[in-house]
Amino acid sequence: MKRLLLTTLPATLIAVAAVSAAPEFKSVWRSQDAAQVSFAGKKVAALVISQDDSLRMAGEEALVRELTARGLQAVATYRMAPKEELQSAERARGWFERANVEGVVALRPVSSEKRISYNDSLWMSPSYNTFWGYYGYGYTSVVVIGGVDRDTVITVESLIFSVPRNQLLWAAVSETRNPKTLQKFVEDLVKESVKQLQKQRMAKK
Repeated sequence: MKRLLLTTLPATLIAVAAVSAAPEFKSVWRSQDAAQVSFAGKKVAALVISQDDSLRMAGEEALVRELTARGLQAVATYRMAPKEELQSAERARGWFERANVEGVVALRPVSSEKRISYNDSLWMSPSYNTFWGYYGYGYTSVVVIGGVDRDTVITVESLIFSVPRNQLLWAAVSETRNPKTLQKFVEDLVKESVKQLQKQRMAKK
């Protein structure tokens, strides 16, 4: 069952022992107005929406490094204003406007779930290697025993906004399977997200 990924992510990462994989973008959307916007040389806020301060700060600092390397004046949102101010849209708006922020690259973990994936050993088990063995097993068992892996899949939405336009320019949903550590998870996700920013020609390569 899915659960909101607020303070649970670090514990989830520590518990994972299966093979990890880089973030994979499952769904991507782009506004027709995105081609009219370039953030090159402009101030862009790196925003990670999470109640976990370690994830939020590490993610925003990683975003700043990647965005700065591509010609943007990147700033971590947590450095712009107190946490309590940033958790209210009405109060945060003034801080963004006073900082002359032109764009926002936002990441928000939305879920963490366990998924079952099958491996070859399942079909070599006694329950599967004969027809009648499988027939009897199939009618009497409702749970697969052995031959499966339980993967932890972290789902994150990545968004790019224009602050002056108050408009969403680009959005995507990515999945990361079995991230090993918080640092590696953040680094991989940030790099893949910034690559998407480059594809939209809103930042330098």
